[in-house]
Amino acid sequence: MGYRIEVVIDDCMSSGKCVGDYPQTFDFDDEELATLIEDGEVMSDDDMIRAARNCPSRALLVFDASGTPIPT
Repeated sequence: MGYRIEVVIDDCMSSGKCVGDYPQTFDFDDEELATLIEDGEVMSDDDMIRAARNCPSRALLVFDASGTPIPT
């Protein structure tokens, strides 16, 4: 479907769940906040939803191809 995932840095609590589960896509920045790896592996739509649902601070948002937020 072509979903897109974003990290809301202000909401990130540095739990590391996304980094641990998807190290090919997420990493920590200098402030130990989750960030998407530039040129990182593209996640499947299902993995994006799973990552967002597993984020304890709800800092991961998923959008469809038209930019509409996907409920997680």
